Amino acid sequence: MAHNILVCALLAMAPVVELRGALPAGLAMGIPALPLYLLCVVCNLIPVPFIIVFIRRVLGWMARRGGKLGKIAAFVERHAHKKLEIYRKYEMLGLFILVAIPLPGTGAWTGALVAAFLDIRLRHALPAITLGVLIAGSIVTLMTLGVIHLL
Repeated sequence: MAHNILVCALLAMAPVVELRGALPAGLAMGIPALPLYLLCVVCNLIPVPFIIVFIRRVLGWMARRGGKLGKIAAFVERHAHKKLEIYRKYEMLGLFILVAIPLPGTGAWTGALVAAFLDIRLRHALPAITLGVLIAGSIVTLMTLGVIHLL
């Protein structure tokens, strides 16, 4: 059981998968829904402050190194800049919606990237991203459990 919990915690922290993949995986492993939800929300939020504070420096370093690192940095910047124009207008509401809707290419990592590129301070971005993660986690949990389907 401890191994399954660790796997879910790591999945929730990972880019792309995040809690949208960790919650269904944990429920499939037999972890109870409420503790799993809380674990995934907390673990999904752990990388957010680091991304907001350090991502520009890390991407700059990667770009200067060139090669594959430079290509990855360019990809991340392109991905974030695609979302910027939409969210620049709505800032906090847009950031919340970006994170709250559990679709591919959205989530806490993308929200943190957008916040960093929009120069939204951590103290303003973190509440919007946290609320978005709570909502997305609720939606994914309810969908996985079949509750939304019943409605």
